[in-house]
Parts: sequence; structure tokens; C-alpha cells
Amino acid sequence: MTIQAHLDSLQKKHGALEEKLHDALASPSVDDRQIAELKRLKLRLKDEMERLRASTRH
Repeated sequence: MTIQAHLDSLQKKHGALEEKLHDALASPSVDDRQIAELKRLKLRLKDEMERLRASTRH
């Protein structure tokens, strides 16, 4: 898998997590731990995307 393909895959996952987070925030039955976990996962993906982008700039 190329770096760009990997970045594209991560971006899709990030977008999917964004949708899940939006739905979770709109639902009163979702607890704060689930919301926090979704935010952590999103941040991990964002950090990984930034690392990949930084590595391709060198």
C-alpha cells in the first residue's frame, strides 16, 4: 500500500468516526466514556495522518 493510499484509508476512518461521534453526541443514551473513546480514536488517526504527511515531506 502506498503512503497516499494509506492516508486516504485513514481519512475515511477518521470521517466515519466523526459521524459516529456526531451521532453519539446527539443520543442521550450514550455515556461519556463512549464519547471519550471515539474522540481518542479520532485523535490517534489524526496523529498518524500527520506523521505520515511529515515523513513524506522530507
